[in-house]
Amino acid sequence: MQDPNQDPEQRRNFWIGNGLLAIALLMLFFMEPLSRMLGMGAVALWMICAAIGTYFIMKK
Repeated sequence: MQDPNQDPEQRRNFWIGNGLLAIALLMLFFMEPLSRMLGMGAVALWMICAAIGTYFIMKK
């Protein structure tokens, strides 16, 4: 396993993934107002955001 700081693309993917996971965390804090506005779409949006964030962190 290589250090993510070695390759600029891996480093970029790591920070994109962390940013998306931070957005997913913020969405959890505001899930009640989001669910009033979007309904079940808020949960779907949160799952998509968390899944894509995890994908970018794990991508090589």
